[in-house]
Amino acid sequence: MLLPRRKPRIHWTTLILSSVTALLAAAVTLLPPLGTQAAHAATGAARESRPVYSYEHAIRETVWVDTRVDGDTDGRTDRVAVDIVRPREPAQAGRRVPVIMDASPYYACCGRGNESQTKTYDADGKPVRFPLFYDNYFVPRGYATVLVDLAGTSRSDGCVDIGGRSDIQSAKSVVDWLNGRARGYDAASGGRAVTASWSNGATGMIGKSYDGTVANGVAATGVKGLKTIVPIGAISSWYDYYFAQGAPLFDSGPDALADGIESDAARGRCADVQRKLVEGAPRTGDRTALWSARDYVPDAAKVRASVFAVHGMQDLNVRTKHLGQWWNALSRAGVERKIWLSQTGHVDPFDFRRGHWVRTLHRWFDHYLMGFHNGIEREPMADVERAPDQWSTDRAWPPSGTRQTTLRPRGGDTPGVGVLGTRRAAPGTTETFTDDPAHSEADWAAQVGRSTPDKAGFTTGTLRAPLRLSGSGTVTVTATPSTTSAHLSAVLVDIGPATIRDYTGDGEGIVTHDRRTCWGSSTEGDSACFKETAADPARVDHTVISRGWADLGTYAGDGKGRPLTPGKPYTLTLDLAATDHVVPAGHRLALIIAGTDAGLIERPDTTPRLTLDLPRTSARLPLAGGVPDTTAGAPATGPLTKGVAEPEPGRQGDHLPAAHTTG
Repeated sequence: MLLPRRKPRIHWTTLILSSVTALLAAAVTLLPPLGTQAAHAATGAARESRPVYSYEHAIRETVWVDTRVDGDTDGRTDRVAVDIVRPREPAQAGRRVPVIMDASPYYACCGRGNESQTKTYDADGKPVRFPLFYDNYFVPRGYATVLVDLAGTSRSDGCVDIGGRSDIQSAKSVVDWLNGRARGYDAASGGRAVTASWSNGATGMIGKSYDGTVANGVAATGVKGLKTIVPIGAISSWYDYYFAQGAPLFDSGPDALADGIESDAARGRCADVQRKLVEGAPRTGDRTALWSARDYVPDAAKVRASVFAVHGMQDLNVRTKHLGQWWNALSRAGVERKIWLSQTGHVDPFDFRRGHWVRTLHRWFDHYLMGFHNGIEREPMADVERAPDQWSTDRAWPPSGTRQTTLRPRGGDTPGVGVLGTRRAAPGTTETFTDDPAHSEADWAAQVGRSTPDKAGFTTGTLRAPLRLSGSGTVTVTATPSTTSAHLSAVLVDIGPATIRDYTGDGEGIVTHDRRTCWGSSTEGDSACFKETAADPARVDHTVISRGWADLGTYAGDGKGRPLTPGKPYTLTLDLAATDHVVPAGHRLALIIAGTDAGLIERPDTTPRLTLDLPRTSARLPLAGGVPDTTAGAPATGPLTKGVAEPEPGRQGDHLPAAHTTG
């Protein structure tokens, strides 16, 4: 039982002094970044922003920002709707504040977060509910929260162009407006000019999925004023979202996504843009100018912002290839960065590590947007989930000592069941399999030790010591097809018992409860309280840890597919998705090579039989500590029946309104 505390006697002069001290502390909190640094260096004040401002009385408004793009070709440059909530007190005192921005196409059609929250407005059109917790938590701490409707969505002009110029300008123009370089208005057309005199220009972009993708794209423009981005499960190249080296990942292209998110008004004016999306993204899988314009990786050297990347290692929607290639490019450019890797699928960290996420994000924004010297930039770069709710850290990622190490497959005594090691196979040895589009990586992994007609599997001996894979790898295959087309899959599997998150379950590794926890301040129309979540564990005896896919017809490496000549060998290198996984001592590492990965890539137009040239087939894997220390290499035997379920066809890649993955 809690006992009431006795009220101390405090003299009135002490009360006045305390009030003055509190006001001074509040003033320090809202100084621009340089002022904050100077004040804290001089006074030794608190090392974080505090919730000293009223959320209930915060200023809520909408501004329409000119993108300087006429995406719908109506003769007028498009304006995007920008909903803003910012603390009233610093504005009244003439002090400027930094901005946390989330630019999204989902605020009206589909919603954000685990509870699919949409924006709401009062009878006068003033914003009431801002989805997610950013406004509830950060506005009382002296930040403005800015939510942008991308062109062609919700209340914005223009057309959806799926990661193209219009999408990126929708958000970049807002960063420019916050820094006095673009025009804003108080109406969707006409209206009075509005400036962001309340903003100090320091902007951080955050968002999951499409929203984080836009953050990547805006950062790649090098726009001034964008101090940091926090992309969560984000795309780095739209081609790699729809295709894996020519193999279609879904049965539709960017036009289908555009149709699902554009507003009713845009639907009537954007037919020409939709047509260009169809024509520019042929289902052949050829790389075209449309895809080049939606690839942010080549422009990583332009990034001025720090990057805090978060990704689920089992994300089968926005696969970790996006993370790996973006991270490597940022590393080469010397960009300051941090990373979290979870065992989940396409899930926000608010729903798999909530308390730690909010604290870390708070410190990140405080440092990069308010200038607090809190040391977060000197802390370990990487947090990696090893088992449900069990995390490790690394000073750098990939960790020091990680090297690309070549492992090679060799045949065994049983057809299709071989050995993975460092020794090259004997000249002339082969393995064969026939593409079976009904089977997936889950089927192959469960039968890795058995001879089946649809795959070839190769395993190391039992590991004497743990083996860590950290980063992106490749598998080079020389294969002879029996038909004019063929798709290939390469899958890495940890063979051994483990408890993992059930990433193919409905929650992609989490379960959602009815209980709620609150993160910030609430109003009647915008609650800071969200449903609690917990890990959804699965006990398995094998775990797929990385995969890659390709159309063998892209063997030339020039971004175009070609018909194959039956009976002719072709050599192709498949990119494996980035990962960080420790294969424990006592387990085995397996490499599986097969055809169509059901539920994850589309089948070719023929049913090929493929013959692997084993001496010319190999895997280059990012191993920490060099080659694996194993017992004598011998193929695994027997079925491995306990694994996660086969991916549901299409679900993992659907950004459309019906999918829970849009959150």
